[in-house]
Amino acid sequence: MTTAWSQKIAALQNKKEYQELNWEGSFDEYLELVRANPRVTRTAYQRVYDMILSYGKTEYIDNKKRLVRYHFFSDEKNGARDAVFGLDVPLMKLVNVFKAAAHGYGAEKRVILLHGPVGSSKSTIARVLKRGLEDYSRTPEGAVYTFSWHFEEKVTLADGSLLQGRIKSPLHEEPLKLIPSDLRAKFFAELCPPDAGFTIPDLGELNPHCRFIFQRLLAHYGGDVGKVYQHVRVHRLVFSEKDRVGIGTFQPKDEKNQDSTELTGDINYRKIAEYGSDSDPRAFNFDGEFCVANRGLIEFVEMLKLDVAFLYDLLGATQEHRIKPKKFPQTDIDEVIIGHTNEPEFKKLESNEFMEALRDRTIKIDIPYITKLSEEIKIYEKEFNPRRIRGKHIAPHTLEMAAMWAVLTRLEEPKKHNLSVLQKLKLYNGKTLPNFTEDNIKELRKESTREGLEGISPRFVQDKISNALVSDKSELSINPFMVLNELEAGLKAHSLISNEETRKRYRELLNVVKQEYEDIVKNEVQRAISADEEAIAKLCSNFIDNVKAYTQKEKIKNKYTGLYEEPDERLMRSIEEKIDIPDSRKDDFRREIMNYIGALAIEGKTFNWRTNERLQKALELKLFEDQKDSIKLKTLVSSVVDRETQEKIDIVKSRLIKNFGYDEESATDVLNFVASIFARGDAKE
Repeated sequence: MTTAWSQKIAALQNKKEYQELNWEGSFDEYLELVRANPRVTRTAYQRVYDMILSYGKTEYIDNKKRLVRYHFFSDEKNGARDAVFGLDVPLMKLVNVFKAAAHGYGAEKRVILLHGPVGSSKSTIARVLKRGLEDYSRTPEGAVYTFSWHFEEKVTLADGSLLQGRIKSPLHEEPLKLIPSDLRAKFFAELCPPDAGFTIPDLGELNPHCRFIFQRLLAHYGGDVGKVYQHVRVHRLVFSEKDRVGIGTFQPKDEKNQDSTELTGDINYRKIAEYGSDSDPRAFNFDGEFCVANRGLIEFVEMLKLDVAFLYDLLGATQEHRIKPKKFPQTDIDEVIIGHTNEPEFKKLESNEFMEALRDRTIKIDIPYITKLSEEIKIYEKEFNPRRIRGKHIAPHTLEMAAMWAVLTRLEEPKKHNLSVLQKLKLYNGKTLPNFTEDNIKELRKESTREGLEGISPRFVQDKISNALVSDKSELSINPFMVLNELEAGLKAHSLISNEETRKRYRELLNVVKQEYEDIVKNEVQRAISADEEAIAKLCSNFIDNVKAYTQKEKIKNKYTGLYEEPDERLMRSIEEKIDIPDSRKDDFRREIMNYIGALAIEGKTFNWRTNERLQKALELKLFEDQKDSIKLKTLVSSVVDRETQEKIDIVKSRLIKNFGYDEESATDVLNFVASIFARGDAKE
């Protein structure tokens, strides 16, 4: 009896989709499908390339270079679970390989080898491609078809053996392979004429098992191929790694327990007694990874750790698109072969003179660490965000500082330009520095040949953020110093740091990040203190009135005395000095401000203190300078704070919470921290 719950489950099922994915028809019906849409016969590389393009792309310019961001690798369909950040250039190179292979320019005869340091997203890219193919095969645009032999009644062959039931093509092959190769050219020209815009690719020959059945049936029916096709049923093929259909994964294991038959299949000894010979294809299991991945993609995990015997099979599978099952002729396959490896194994390959054939058949795609701060931050925000982290607040800049340190470890020290490595990071992240152009940044990247191939991996940083989150040092929130301390402690036992000099450099970079964090939070507290918009607007109005009078060589009326006086030079300079305007350039700056206001007026826009970023910063710093003594921030580090000061501090704290994303605990911590800096007397003027 069907329960109410099972009925609810049944109601959720999309029966129409199920029927479409389990479509089955005759060979003639499939030929009509091909005639209507020849693209169902695409090769594996063509299908992968079309799959990536189906998600769309965005073109943009970075340092005068046209780049493309392929939306497929954002993994939005799966909630960005395996999104790849900051690797647009390597992914462009990878997609270009797929494009060349799809057009048959030779790349389809190569192994794609993703090469890079540990934790640089090599496995993630392979995983996204595999899952993407699974999803694409379920769409009308990505539909793939294969066939089975169907015998409603037993067919007795000339040798006395029987064909009965349903026998699937073990390699999920293209049904058009059932057309004899000498008839294909003429038939395909009629089925898919030149004006169809697509050419049916070279399909190769049937696998030994299906070839055996085809030839025996052809003999049984006296050469009438039409009667042979009556036993063919074509059905939709849905890729699934779990079901070992169209997606294969192979990884090294103990050499004693692994041999090359795991790639090509092995003899089924129980069936030898039934068929009388170990060379009868019906007594062979075509279930190796190359077989199950046919029509789709196979991933080789840590490919260069494989024994040489496996690499021999790889040579034929790439160049000739053929595998050699035991005791059977070479068998055609059609699949994307993608592997990944770390640098030590690749260096070993380069130095091994016996592996020249594999090197010659390999297209290496470097997958480095991210060197752009904003992209590195996205990795940690994906893992550590309010939706996933419950019960603890991550203070502003915590993930940013961890990401900054990680990126700094990957950057090479600038050889010229009188730059610090932190300034280099900011240039890479899109910030502007005086006297630095996009050409300078391109030059910086060109001279840094190893950037991104060494340094700290995101995994290490993620582990240390996790440690900070479960630490009992704070019940409510974590801050940048907690994470930076975890990172420093972790350096002592980091297994991938090979020498003390590197460890020392990484510690020094932690100090660089801590200093940068000090500057950031001092600025935030300054802005929170000076966030009285009414006071800023009043100060701005006063400044503009004085600048206007100065540039027009007029006097300004004193609102209190009613007398006309000279513009207040002291006020103007006190604001201009906050943004480092020297006395020699004050006239230029003041004219620039007035020209800016005039240009806005022509466009019908009204000037206010937020309109000009430089002026806004100067006004905020000036107001902070005027108010910090009245708030007595330094008294926070003492045990006694009077009521009036506490009220003002509470206002600043509420602004930090409202405007900058702090919670109560982290806002108190950052105020105490900045107060200690002022108590030391080293705050910036």
